Amino acid sequence: MKVTFEEMRPAHLEQVLNIEKKSFPSPWSLDAFRSELLQNRFALYIVALLGEKVVGYAGMWVIIDEAHITNLAVSPAHRTNKIGRALMLEMIRRAVLSGVVRMTLEVRPSNRIARRLYASLGFEEKGTRKRYYTDTGEDAIIMWKNDLAGPVPAGRPRCLERSL
Repeated sequence: MKVTFEEMRPAHLEQVLNIEKKSFPSPWSLDAFRSELLQNRFALYIVALLGEKVVGYAGMWVIIDEAHITNLAVSPAHRTNKIGRALMLEMIRRAVLSGVVRMTLEVRPSNRIARRLYASLGFEEKGTRKRYYTDTGEDAIIMWKNDLAGPVPAGRPRCLERSL
């Protein structure tokens, strides 16, 4: 299975929203994604494609030399295929090309799979945002990766060049 990446376009949004609704208790709206794509000059969103089918997506804001991952999701049918890892590696690659030196994100404490993924890529837990998730009142763990262009612990950036 060959996964490719491209910048998210409005034509992708129907498929992105389908994944979003299956992935999060409080999914982003069509208007939120449109605003990010068409109005936010700091935003960069990509999709992971199997042929023409969107199987995952990720977004970030790039501000000066820092990036903030805003979202990442993979279709439930493709979650065991390392697409989430490949999306993060692609976001890191694109961030580095934009001059970014550090990256941050928030993750639910209950999302152990995502936390393990981020830790395997060199992200470290640095703090919490109390009651960050309004749907459940759950805190968010703030994770940072400094030296973004440095090595990825236990990672193989070449996976971007091979079939998944």
